Amino acid sequence: MNTFASLGLAPALVSAVNALGYEEPTPIQKEAIPVLLSGRDLVGQAGTGTGKTAAFALPMLERLMKSGAKAKGPITPNLKSPAKRFPAVLGMVLVPTRELAMQVAEAVQKYSKGTNLTVVPLYGGAPMDQQIRGLMRGASVVVATPGRALDHMRRQTLDLTELQVLVLDEADEMLDMGFAEDLEAILSETPATRQTALFAATMAPRIASIANKHLKQPERITIAREKRAPGKVARVRQVAYIVSKHQKMEAFGRILEFENPKSAIVFCRTRIEVDELNDTLKAHGYGAQALHGGMEQKQRDRVMNMFRTGKADMLVATDVAARGLDIEHVSHVFNYDVPNAPEVYVHRIGRTGRMGREGIAISIVDPRERRLLRSIENLTKQAIEVAPLPTVSDLRAKRLEATRTALTDRIAAGDLDGVKVFVKSLSQDFDVADIAAAAIAMLHEASHGDGTEPEAEIPAPSAAPAYAPRPARNAGAGRERFDERARERPRGRPREHSPKRPAAAPAGDIDMSRITVLRIGVGKKAAVRPGDLVGAITGEAGIQSKYLGAIKIAHEHSLVEVPQQMAEHIMESLRKTTIRGKAVDVRIEPGNE
Repeated sequence: MNTFASLGLAPALVSAVNALGYEEPTPIQKEAIPVLLSGRDLVGQAGTGTGKTAAFALPMLERLMKSGAKAKGPITPNLKSPAKRFPAVLGMVLVPTRELAMQVAEAVQKYSKGTNLTVVPLYGGAPMDQQIRGLMRGASVVVATPGRALDHMRRQTLDLTELQVLVLDEADEMLDMGFAEDLEAILSETPATRQTALFAATMAPRIASIANKHLKQPERITIAREKRAPGKVARVRQVAYIVSKHQKMEAFGRILEFENPKSAIVFCRTRIEVDELNDTLKAHGYGAQALHGGMEQKQRDRVMNMFRTGKADMLVATDVAARGLDIEHVSHVFNYDVPNAPEVYVHRIGRTGRMGREGIAISIVDPRERRLLRSIENLTKQAIEVAPLPTVSDLRAKRLEATRTALTDRIAAGDLDGVKVFVKSLSQDFDVADIAAAAIAMLHEASHGDGTEPEAEIPAPSAAPAYAPRPARNAGAGRERFDERARERPRGRPREHSPKRPAAAPAGDIDMSRITVLRIGVGKKAAVRPGDLVGAITGEAGIQSKYLGAIKIAHEHSLVEVPQQMAEHIMESLRKTTIRGKAVDVRIEPGNE
């Protein structure tokens, strides 16, 4: 029988999942639960929304119940020099983000209802003392982000010496976020007798390396993407618009008006882009909210609550911040920046088209990024429609159609007698069709301008090969502006007194898919301009300005996006020079994604 009871789970766990409304196991649950109940290690490949949490949490709880595990506590250790260890944790789930830690911990807590097992979440952005008290009371299972788990291990408040089950959830994302060393440090402190399960949406070579090193002859399970019957319409319609970089925001505004999304997530690569786009959308009247790793947890919780309750209809987010979000009502996903990894694209569009609803995924693509579309199509085995941008005529037709719908609804609602009297009086002097046309024209002028300045068409980008070479130094309007600034020598030490500059990395070796944000300790207070920052970096580090991203200048500091692999080189170079006559502190911005 296709039930949770048939998988061999304890009655208490079966009752818990039945109470939650689970009717039958998903494919990953049917395959993973028996393997984990047998005590074997497991490597599972499955995407978002497949039911992975129950697939590893239920067998973990089953094993701990059978071993007679229960919370050991409370005790009162000396936190400065612990005379006694904290109660040992028996099960641990490592996840990449705070949002996912909260989500998984909540799910495990619900599954464990009716047992004597306890669950404690450990993640950054929450009070450390509160988490220490939870561990002090005794935790059967902890759900943790790698960084916070290591913090507790260093404080000797997290004891893994008796760990029975370890789960690495979203392992590919943890590696992408730079947690490889943290994972190695955590794994080295766990007993070799533990059972280990690793789950990831993609099986890159780095994932295989971890599995080979830390798992014991694991069973491997792959859950294929859902296959639809021939002719069946996909739940997510995928569209791409080819737009030149300097026309991107204008094009995005036109797409938003044309689509009129009820609820949307807009993905950007970096948090600086998230903040800038969010500010622009708000200035244009959209109910947008930003979500990224640089925000405090209270801010993130508030934003998510606004989005879930409909008080905000648009979420502008980075991939990492949106990881683990489970929202059913998203009508549109916009890729304001196309991801370099096709797998990330799949994760993004999975946020819409849920629960049988239809969804729309729209990507804004620079002509040089068309190769990314081919990579995505090769992975998904689905074609992405490349459509022309809505024209001014398309927008006007869309507005008229919206007006038709609104008028139809208003006529059906009735209660128009007073207005009819007014219209009849006008009809003595004018044709009724002219009266209606004038009323609609006035409505559109009030909403979209009086027409004295006609809306301009957005020019189509010039044709570009699918696999274009890197742009030349002055290619692209945005980079031309940077290159002009780069020729301005930053004020400070004259060029002839500058130290010998380190040679820049060859252009072909710079990976533009990974970006780091540098915090430079000088800003508007010192009258710093973007040209000063660009000039200092290009002049001292020997890096062409085309490899620099967004620049944001605050009162006492500035943020600059640079290629991740060049960050240390740039920091070392800037520490040897001055900007606007000042020696500057340079470091990687905390919480940078």
